[in-house]
Amino acid sequence: MSTPRPVRLERLAYTLTAPALAVAPNLYPDSPLNTIVGLAGAAGVGGWVLAAKSNDSGAGRKILRWSPVVFAAAVDVAARITPGWGPWWLDGLLAAGWCAAGSLVLPFSRLTRGHRPALAAPAPLPVALSEPTVAQPDDGASTLTRQVRQMWERAGMPGRTLVVKAVPHTGQPHDLSLLLRASEYGRPITGLTEQAVAAVFGTDVSVIRFSEVQRQEGREGGPGWLEVHITPDADARRQAAPTASEKWADSIGGKLGAIPGSLYVDRVRDRVRGVTFWIARMEDPQQEPRVDLPALCAAMGAAYDDGRVFLTVDGPEILVSVWDASPLAAIYPATRELLTPDADGRWVCGYLTNGQPARQRVYTDRGAAHGLITAPSGGGKTQLMGLFIAADSLFGKVVWLATEAPDEKTAALGQHTDRYGVGSLYMIRMARALVALMEIRGEMPWEDGECHDWDPTRPGCPYRPLSAYMDEFLSAARHDEYGAELMDLAETVSVKGRKYGVGETVAGQSIYVQDGFTQLLCENLRENCIPIVLKVAPKKITDMFKSLGTAPEDYPDPLPRSFSKAESGRIARVMAGQPEPSTDSNTGGAGWIIEARKPEVLRTLFMDFSEDISSLFSDTVHGLTDHEISQLEARDLWFDWNEPPRPGEFGPEPDDEDEGGSSRSGGRGGNRPRKAAPADRRATVTTARQALETIRHLNKV
Repeated sequence: MSTPRPVRLERLAYTLTAPALAVAPNLYPDSPLNTIVGLAGAAGVGGWVLAAKSNDSGAGRKILRWSPVVFAAAVDVAARITPGWGPWWLDGLLAAGWCAAGSLVLPFSRLTRGHRPALAAPAPLPVALSEPTVAQPDDGASTLTRQVRQMWERAGMPGRTLVVKAVPHTGQPHDLSLLLRASEYGRPITGLTEQAVAAVFGTDVSVIRFSEVQRQEGREGGPGWLEVHITPDADARRQAAPTASEKWADSIGGKLGAIPGSLYVDRVRDRVRGVTFWIARMEDPQQEPRVDLPALCAAMGAAYDDGRVFLTVDGPEILVSVWDASPLAAIYPATRELLTPDADGRWVCGYLTNGQPARQRVYTDRGAAHGLITAPSGGGKTQLMGLFIAADSLFGKVVWLATEAPDEKTAALGQHTDRYGVGSLYMIRMARALVALMEIRGEMPWEDGECHDWDPTRPGCPYRPLSAYMDEFLSAARHDEYGAELMDLAETVSVKGRKYGVGETVAGQSIYVQDGFTQLLCENLRENCIPIVLKVAPKKITDMFKSLGTAPEDYPDPLPRSFSKAESGRIARVMAGQPEPSTDSNTGGAGWIIEARKPEVLRTLFMDFSEDISSLFSDTVHGLTDHEISQLEARDLWFDWNEPPRPGEFGPEPDDEDEGGSSRSGGRGGNRPRKAAPADRRATVTTARQALETIRHLNKV
């Protein structure tokens, strides 16, 4: 093979320059040629330095290209500093060596780098351009698409699919979407997996997502097509700073989330009340939401027992309320405006956890409204009963109040009622008057001369509606002498009272049948009132709401034992041997209101008994009509109910010989009536329930 012309010229230049490098320094030390050679050598050294510091490939080749001028300068300097021609004609030998090196190391020179063929490689043969293939069609695809097709082909066409196009994601250099189709027309894509796609692009499986392809104009769709999204950048950003919809999809709406199958709709912030509302809906409107409340609290950054996260479900719609501080720990002062019934007889008794007012009613569409208040000691029962009495007073009702045991709060409420008393004896006398009053009112003609069932919307009613409150009802219902009759009378009022404007509100610590609260009484009160249950122990929730007729799927979760946040730094306190700070145990007024099918969590209004509460009540204490009072007097039922039992009031008086001439005290400070004889009870048995009561009494005798 002939030597290329540029190579021959370069060798000739080296041959002619070599004598000058040896002769010029010795014969003409001050010649400008020496200066030029020295500057060229300095430039070559600078090129070496730049090539060594560069991160680009080919640094070694650049260094070799600068070598001839650097070595020429070295030969020139050596010739100038050696005396004469140097020992053994060293100057000439160096110049000859420089010429030989430059002539032989041609592949690394600047002029001949592209003309030397690869060593031990055959001469290249002319190759014809390849025809377009199935994997690489000639369709004018973008550079990215062609590169992805090459990677896809090298991977063996995963899932027997072809890359139609690759689309990059704006602002995310490593994210892209692929449109794939089956390599064989008419065949669905079935064998492609996320692992196979991740292997092609060398990324994690978690950033691969498949989606279906819908048919569009000019493009097919269906199972033979598939869209693949590779999003490592988006996933990294999503983990670091997710949007509201991404947070919901990742931790709540996913298959393993707190509410699987739910879709994010919106997020609304109420800065005034300090609550964030998350609005979502079920992807399938027919699907019932399955809620994992502890997981939901964790997703919202709250502890399960903080009392800050609450859920409201309305069919397929979902509302999650996340409060900055528990709404159950807030204080909502009672006001006259909130307690005054509106045109529909509704008044505000507290607030739900979603911020809505919780309302009670002074009447229903079926007549007078009853009431049912259940709470353990310290649960806020008397506070709530005060709200009921205030609303009834503002509506213009006649209010009677009886409690089994006296306390400061009920005494303060008694000042705003028509009648107030303490003890089981007082309560049974009140119940007897209620039953008689229903009979009296049933015979009182209205303005049109006819008798009607009580209706607040019909004019001409001759009497005022009446509300009777029985505090600690179950304690009184267990009384040996009066309990059975008191329960009978309460049942009668719960059944018929609504038709005569007579409502009863029962307040106690339990509504269990096994505690003496009959099923009939519970059902009647439940159907004609809006029950409120406060501060129930977790183990009693199931039994409590079962007794109220709540469906098992609607049983609520327990409320936290305290609404104060746990203070941080417990480990430091343990190490220092310091006690834990006290928590606020006062959770009174927090519980559930059962207006609809499902109980709702509420916090009742606060009536401050340490202040004057008279402004919350009507200025006038309403009472019965003269006709009603005269009729009760005729039945010997209208007198001071705090008196000791009257002769014959609870049955025939015993003979002195039979009872030893002794009288037993009843009620609080009065004489208790004697126990009715078994024969007396058997004579009055008319129902199966009365028979059971008689058997129970016989067992006690």
